[in-house]
Amino acid sequence: MKAKLALLLIAAVVLSQNLFADSPLTSTPISEAYKDSKIVQLASTTEGRLTIELMNYLNESMHPVELKIAVINQLGWGFNGFNNAYYFYEYLQEKYNFKDTDEFLNQASADLLISLAYLQAMENYFNVDEPIIYALKARSKNNESYTINIICALIEAQNAFDSDWDEVYNLTNEVRNNRSLNRDMKEDAVKIIFDYMDLYK
Repeated sequence: MKAKLALLLIAAVVLSQNLFADSPLTSTPISEAYKDSKIVQLASTTEGRLTIELMNYLNESMHPVELKIAVINQLGWGFNGFNNAYYFYEYLQEKYNFKDTDEFLNQASADLLISLAYLQAMENYFNVDEPIIYALKARSKNNESYTINIICALIEAQNAFDSDWDEVYNLTNEVRNNRSLNRDMKEDAVKIIFDYMDLYK
C-alpha cells in the first residue's frame, strides 16, 4: 500500500512538472525566429548563462527590444542555477546606482524592465509575481511596443495558467488584436507564440 502511495505521489510530481513545462513561457521559443542574429547565436553558445557581453547588449538602448527578448528566450527556462536575473539586476544597480527596487522601477527604461521581468519569469516560471510587477511597469512606460505588450501578456498568462485557461488565451489574444501597437516583432516570432497560445482558445 505504501509503495503504491509513493508511486502515485511521484507520478503527481512528474505530471505537475510536465504541465508547467508545457506553458506560456516554456512553450514559446521566440528565439527560433531570430537564429540569423549574431547576438542570439552568441546566446546559444553560453549554455544558458547570461554573460557580461549579453548584459551589455541588453543594457544598450539602441538595440531592438525584440532582439533583447530573443536573447533571453535563447538562454532558456528553468532552474539552471545561474541566477541570471539576480546578476543582471546587480549589473544594472552598479551601472545606474539605484538605491532600491522602487527607484529602479521608476527610473529604469521600459526595455530594461521587460528584460529583467522576462529573465525572472523564465528562471522561475512557478512564481511570476515579481516579474509581473516589472512587466506591467515596462508596459506603462512603453504601451505602444508589441514586443513589450506580448511579453507582459505571456508572463500574466503564466500566472493564470493554473486557474483560468480562458484568461490565458485572452491575455495574449488582446495584444494580437490591438492594431494600434508598433509591430516591433518578427511575424515568425508572433506565429511561434500563437501556434501555442491558440491551443487555449
